Parts: sequence; C-alpha cells; structure tokens
Amino acid sequence: MYRHWLLIVVALTATLTLADPASADDRPNFLVFIGDDMTWTDAGCFGNSEVRTPHIDQLAHEGMRLIACFTPAPMCSPTRQALYTGLFPVRNGAHPNHSRIHEGIRTMPHFLTDLGYRVALSGKRHFGPPESFPFELLGPDKDPDFEAIETFVDDENDAPWCLVVCSNQPHTPWNRGNTDQYPPKSLTLPPYMVDTPATRRGLSQYYAEVTEMDGELGRCLAILDESGQRDHTCIVFLSEQGSSFPHCKWTLYDTGIRAAGVVAWPGVVEPGTSSDALISYVDLLPTLIEAAGGTPSDELDGRSFLAVLNGTSKQHRDAVFAVQTTRGIIKGSEAYGIRCVRDGRYKYILNLNAENQFSNTVSESEGIFATWKRKAQQNPTAAKLVEGYLRRPEVEFYDLAADPFELNNLAASPTPEQQVRMQQLRQQLDAWMAQQGDEGAATEMEALERMNPRSARGFRRWRAQQQQSGQDSAD
Repeated sequence: MYRHWLLIVVALTATLTLADPASADDRPNFLVFIGDDMTWTDAGCFGNSEVRTPHIDQLAHEGMRLIACFTPAPMCSPTRQALYTGLFPVRNGAHPNHSRIHEGIRTMPHFLTDLGYRVALSGKRHFGPPESFPFELLGPDKDPDFEAIETFVDDENDAPWCLVVCSNQPHTPWNRGNTDQYPPKSLTLPPYMVDTPATRRGLSQYYAEVTEMDGELGRCLAILDESGQRDHTCIVFLSEQGSSFPHCKWTLYDTGIRAAGVVAWPGVVEPGTSSDALISYVDLLPTLIEAAGGTPSDELDGRSFLAVLNGTSKQHRDAVFAVQTTRGIIKGSEAYGIRCVRDGRYKYILNLNAENQFSNTVSESEGIFATWKRKAQQNPTAAKLVEGYLRRPEVEFYDLAADPFELNNLAASPTPEQQVRMQQLRQQLDAWMAQQGDEGAATEMEALERMNPRSARGFRRWRAQQQQSGQDSAD
C-alpha cells in the first residue's frame, strides 16, 4: 500500500517549469535512437575493431561517448519503460519483461508535451499500458518507418520535437545484414564466450545485424541533414542492454547492463570527447527536460546529466543500480531474481534465488549454449563458463579494473580493503531496494501480476511442463 501511495505522489508532483518564452525558439530538437540487444563493446568507437559501425563512430567523432552508461535492467521492456518514466523498474511497476507501469505514472510524452514539444516514436514499442505512453506513433510496432520519420521531421510546425527511433536490430533471430563481411573463422571471441563453430556463426550473424542497425541510424541522420535541422538537434544513440549471447542479456554483468551511449549536440557537446561519469538510463528523461527548458522533479529517480554534456561537470552518480527478474521470461526459472550496485571500480551482485538454477531461452534451447555444454564435458574452461551461467552463489563481487568481464568472483576471498567496499556496497544496495519498495524474493514472486496476461500464461505453461517432465534442476 505504501508503494501504491508513493507512486500516486510521484504522478501528481512530477511537474515542470516552462522555459522563458523568449528563449523557446532556441530549444533543441531531440533524436533518440535505440538499438535492440547490442552489447556495449560492439561498436568501433567503443573498441571493437572488427564490427563495422561507421555512423555510430561518426556520431562519436561529432560528440561525446558515454563510456559508463548503464541500463537499470538487462531486458527490453523494463529498460525502455525506465527510460521513458525516469523511474527504476520496481518502482514504476515494470520490472518483469512484457510488463506495464503503474497507473498514473507520467512518461516522456507527457513531460515534453507540457513543454511545447511534439513527441513521436517509430519502431519497437514494448511498453504498457499504451495509454500511459501517448507518443505520436509513426508506423506500426516493428521496424522504423523512415518515410513517416521524414514526414515528421519535415513538418512545418514551429514546435520543437522529440523523436524516439527504436530499431529491432540486432535482436535475434540475427537474420538480417550481410554476413559475408564477417567470416566466422576470422572473428575474435571475447573471453566470456566458448569457442565453438556455432558461437562463431552466431557472432557473424549478430555483427551483420549490428551493421544493419548502424545503417538505420545513418538513414535518420541523412533525413536530419536533408531537412537542415542537424545543427539544431541533440542526437542520442543508446545500444540498449547486451546481446543474446550467454553472460550478456538477462544478467547483471557489464555485458548485460552497460550501454554504448553517444550524444552529439552542436554548440553544447564538445566533439570527439568522452565521459566516464556514471549515468543510468533513468537519467535521460530529466536531462531532456532540463535541455528543453523545464525543471525536472525531484520525485524522479533520474537526475539530469546536462552538466556532463556541456562540460561543466565530470561526475554524475556515485553508483548505478540494476535489477533482473527472471520469473516470467521465456523458459525462465521459477524465480531467479538478481540485484546489483556498481561504482566506478567494483560491482556487488545479489542473487536472490541462488538455490535455483538459472534458465532462459538461451540455456534451454538447442542452440549456441548447447554446443558450450557439450564442449564443457571435455574442456575445463568451457565447464567453468557453463556452470557460472547456470549456477551462481548468493553474492558476487568483482574488481572491474582487473576483471572487466567479471569472470573472477572475489566474494569468498576479498582483501581487507575489498571486504570494506563489499560491505559498503551491500549497504547501498539494501538502502536502494528499500527506497524502491523492492522486497527482494517476495517482489520476484509478484512478477506475473505485472506482466501482460499472454506472456504470464506462456510462462505458467512452461513451468507446468517442466514440473510434469521432472526436468526441473533445483527449482
């Protein structure tokens, strides 16, 4: 009940102050381009020399790379709804996948429309309920409609605009793009992957879709150029959460929740720069509000990082937080909730249902992970990676400076200095969960109540089949 009333207060008090009308014409347009299931490392400007992302790279050349940008969840629906509400997933009600926010919560279209903006979205939606997200919708709920985007941008309306373009790439099934440019045998695998032919084929197909998505970004930039509005537009690129490879999406490792973020804004963001300020997706909405001339409400979880963009500050957050709700996902565990807190060097992960085996569509399908399991029967390195994906201790603690891919859990044997930091991070995590109304394992078990009925029914059928066949490992 407390959380219910808290959200009503948020909905009623998250108000804005309009900009001085004299300066209204100087307010920028906003183009926010969101990828779909792209690991943050997989762009040229973020260190991957093998994948071709010329338009992301050019945008980074024109603006600022956000190299410590994080999603609040490693799944599409919670990530997007946190982005649009400025509230973390449990607090806004959309912590499971295929979920919906609490009634009465205001979202990006509400806030920016109040400031005189036209607010539109083209491409993937994945939010609910629809009436809580009153975007001007350009085309159907699938690929971006570039003809509609061009019409929107070229509209003679004097109002400034915000356009969110949501690609469906490089989300599986990885069946788009030209794989010829990525011969599987020539690719370099990151250390969290098991080297099998299936892994290499999958990486080739995934990279092809990353390049396909980069081309969609290029089309949006071309439309801006042709309209003459490029110099008056703040452009934000976000890669969303990690890819569907094991150790990425559905996990709270950096390969699951760290995002490739780029912001180009002529006259405000210095070209060719980067920032290591800790930023969360929930911070984007208040940043756009402030850039649009409004005053973001203190009731939002997010805080504007406009000072980072304009170079007046190098710091933003002391820590970022994230949640994973496995209950309800396709072929998911009965419950496998995860919470984490990360500062500039260390990460503390709490596995709420560590007694259970982690499962999802990757672990339970005859695909890439199945080849990892077969190799694990003879290869100790593969066996460690497979076991680490399926079963994890209650607490994980990583030194990201020494172990950026989080393969060496220090929780059982920290140094005295690390032990102190572990305790401090746990206290921060506990305090954040309490502030969010997150009751841990109890909140996980309520996940199906927040999902759309069709997805919840599908999950229940899967669990019933598992129990009937006796194949549940430890759930």
